[in-house]
Amino acid sequence: MATPPESAGLKKALKPLHLWAIAVGLVISGEYFGWNYGWAVAGPVGFLVATLLITVLYVAFIFSFTELTTAIPHAGGPFAYSYRAFGPIGGFIAGYATLVEFLFAPPAIAFALGSYVHFLYPSLPVLYTALGCYLVFTFINLLGIKESANFSLIVTLLAVAELLLYMGLVAPSFQTSTFLANPIPLSAAGVFAALPFAIWFYLAIEGVAMVAEEVEHPRRTIPKGYGYGLFTLVVLALGVMVLTGGVADWRQLSRIDYPLPEALGVVLGRGSRWTKFFASIGLFGLVASFHGTIIGYSRQIFALARSGYLPSSLAKLNGRQTPHWALVAGGLVGCLALLTGTTDQVIILSVFGAVVMYIMSLLSLFVLRRKEPDLVRPFTAPLYPLAPLVALALSLLSLGAIVYYNLLLSVIFFAGLLLMLGLYVLLGRHRQPQEPHAEPVAH
Repeated sequence: MATPPESAGLKKALKPLHLWAIAVGLVISGEYFGWNYGWAVAGPVGFLVATLLITVLYVAFIFSFTELTTAIPHAGGPFAYSYRAFGPIGGFIAGYATLVEFLFAPPAIAFALGSYVHFLYPSLPVLYTALGCYLVFTFINLLGIKESANFSLIVTLLAVAELLLYMGLVAPSFQTSTFLANPIPLSAAGVFAALPFAIWFYLAIEGVAMVAEEVEHPRRTIPKGYGYGLFTLVVLALGVMVLTGGVADWRQLSRIDYPLPEALGVVLGRGSRWTKFFASIGLFGLVASFHGTIIGYSRQIFALARSGYLPSSLAKLNGRQTPHWALVAGGLVGCLALLTGTTDQVIILSVFGAVVMYIMSLLSLFVLRRKEPDLVRPFTAPLYPLAPLVALALSLLSLGAIVYYNLLLSVIFFAGLLLMLGLYVLLGRHRQPQEPHAEPVAH
């Protein structure tokens, strides 16, 4: 097997605040739209239960995942952990799942961006605006990781400020009776069906692992970035969901892509200056997530190519130490996904990849604890093995829910995995892959 061409190492420039911005920015669009579809299947109470379960999943998972990220700081993230635990086949499965997650989340967000811009400016078509977003943000990422992270920091701060403003405006109108009105009977089936929508609140926070090679003092910085980011997201997710359900009829909000401006319009009136202001700046959350997921997929493609799983040209870096061909290749896949016009299915595919990756990462944690007890672990998962076991059980439960309610997409996801894995084995690449590494090398 040919060894990928050598390239300059990724630049170490990120501090805890940058990681907080990337962690929150990757996810924060999930607080703006998508989660409300969970109300349609479970009602506010059932969806609250589902959200609390998924919150427990992510708290337990991130603290377990941080052990892996700090012990093995690698741009491939879950791919590198699974390779080390299970060998080439395990690395391939985790790499495929992570790539699916981060390649198919951006098209959904880009389409939402296009729809939001079209809502504000009807003369601008949704599809062309979404495609234009790929061009603009790919260019921003080509400028370098420090410039990209600074941009992410600015838009994330604006998005968080906007959500805090929203909660402050609607909180005085919150009524428990409104939240409990028109109930759907609480049932295990309803909670089960709502789990994938609750995942959207936190999906992609693990993308911080993919910039681990670009972090200053990763073994100290990464736990801080993850911890602050997760705390911020838990507060925003629960605050936005509960307050929104207590100020407007949830049935009117459960099938639209702009629940927050709609709820604010109910509270303050559609003609209110605050309502219009909120609608005009609502793009910040979507921009933050779109930008963050581009960073995520470019580093995953780069890491897989550097280790021989993808064409070696995708491992090249430009003069700013940025994986430019990986950025371009991921953008092309996203644009093709946009052209299908199936945003909801693209979201489900992304969630599929995420949950499979969570399972592989948690299994890797258990295996590496036994296989490499002397591995330097600057951060160890608290409450081990209980916390990772809880995360693993909830991940398996979530995967079951997604498969049960999306059989066709399940077939597509796993058929793609089996097909690519078959080709990988047939070509014999599993016998002599280049082990994942993170050392900088020269041109």
